[in-house]
Amino acid sequence: MDRQPTLETERLVLRPLVEADREPLYAMAGDPAVWEQHPIHDRWRREVFDAFFDQGLASGGALAVTDKASGAVLGSTRYDKYDPEEGGVVEIGWTFLAPRYWGKGVNHEMKRAMLAHAFAHVALVEFRVGDTNYRSRNALEAIGAVRTDRYELEKYQGKRVVHLVYEITRESFASGPLS
Repeated sequence: MDRQPTLETERLVLRPLVEADREPLYAMAGDPAVWEQHPIHDRWRREVFDAFFDQGLASGGALAVTDKASGAVLGSTRYDKYDPEEGGVVEIGWTFLAPRYWGKGVNHEMKRAMLAHAFAHVALVEFRVGDTNYRSRNALEAIGAVRTDRYELEKYQGKRVVHLVYEITRESFASGPLS
């Protein structure tokens, strides 16, 4: 599975993340409101954002989300944790959009394209989201993701962070809200 494809929709182009995207993305990510419900709530700080951006570049799956008409960067997302075994699974996540694009259908349009690409190669897509990140949890449920019984525990700044695992199957995508 190509985890850094170029995907086009009616309004968007998702393309491989490059170093030149750092400053336009930080211009959005520097807004604390973007991260207020996120477990890494201080990703607006330059050094925390830079570590996040560097991880994205190194992951081999990070994408810049751009406006098709203007080329402006709207946010970023990532394909991660790809496993081709048993029908295949890939994680979609690490997504953020500038607040001015919230509630405008951009997330749905982006995720529809990403899921369609993924399901040409895998049977299952997983998402991990902080348990108190209600904005992202609601967004996942709106695209048809279902919360599983699985979760992951991590630590950030000495505090326990719980990530819930959501999933969409190829079959549920075909009959779900993004079909």
